[in-house]
Amino acid sequence: MNDFKPGLEGVVAFQTEIAEPDREGGALRYRGVDIEELVGEVPYEKVWGLLVDENLEPGMPDPEPYEPASLTGSAPSDLQAETARLGAVWELEKLVDIDAKDARDDLARLSAQMMSIVAKSAAVHDGRDPAPDDVVAQGETAAEKFLLRWRGEADPRHVKAIDTYWICTAEHGLNASTFTARITASTGADCAAAMSAAVGALSGPLHGGAPARVLPMLDAVAASGDPAGYVKDLLDKHGRIMGFGHRIYRAEDPRSRILKRTAKELGSPRMEVAEALEEAALAALVERKPDYVIATNVEFYSAVVLDLAEVPPDLTPAMFACARVAGWAAHILEEKRTGRLIRPSAEYIGPSSRSLSAV
Repeated sequence: MNDFKPGLEGVVAFQTEIAEPDREGGALRYRGVDIEELVGEVPYEKVWGLLVDENLEPGMPDPEPYEPASLTGSAPSDLQAETARLGAVWELEKLVDIDAKDARDDLARLSAQMMSIVAKSAAVHDGRDPAPDDVVAQGETAAEKFLLRWRGEADPRHVKAIDTYWICTAEHGLNASTFTARITASTGADCAAAMSAAVGALSGPLHGGAPARVLPMLDAVAASGDPAGYVKDLLDKHGRIMGFGHRIYRAEDPRSRILKRTAKELGSPRMEVAEALEEAALAALVERKPDYVIATNVEFYSAVVLDLAEVPPDLTPAMFACARVAGWAAHILEEKRTGRLIRPSAEYIGPSSRSLSAV
């Protein structure tokens, strides 16, 4: 048995052909294609095709007509519940009983519908009905159709912001939600169960929701006018500067680079304070931890880009789920091909054998 490592950090559990985060080079490649080549060249739905089918065509389909049973306006909860429900409504067969093509088609239907569910839930949260299909059909891309479903209109700047965010966060290897999806898929469950399980892994704040915790920092720095002082005070209190450092990258997070560029191009009103805080944070981190490379990660400028698109912080986990349906679908298919139940070992460290009376 290998030495125990809390959080399984550094433990190789799978071999994958889907995405390659370049630890030292500051790059992220989807099936060998650098995301720098994808953003602005192809929309998210084609990137879904690259990740799932190894081909841009046909890509993720449009969602089929479907009315959710009951939307609360809390998009993460609505998404998890409705995705699980789709397994029964669509009578999806278990992964263990279908071939790869049928599994792929189930995942395509689910991916498209999951994005639609989030848009509909966001509309309910805002106190209005989701836009009808004829309005949504006017959109050309998944991001534009998402905004039309949610708001009845789609500002081109918001479309670009969301499309860029979705592409940058579509897949990133074996994180908590992807691991959950693969574990569920390994049991032979249907695709809806695997996708719903992945959504559930986003309900905690440590995976997928961090951008929501960046905005309060930006507001505080803007109010104080002293980014260096804000960072010093936070670090002196052993607080965490959200949006910096990553378990994988020992160089610049390439997603942060792209999102920062997009925020600048689209004229985010938060850019001045964001860059000031970034500069102060990086300088302080180098001073305090000179032996570690701690760079800006994807969460920092994700917050700025999503804010530009007027995405409220409580919707951030669901927006991340919309992006990650591509990666989850690809991993579920990859796991199906292994045909092996995931069953790691645990090292028992409890009491030795004892009698009931000793308890």
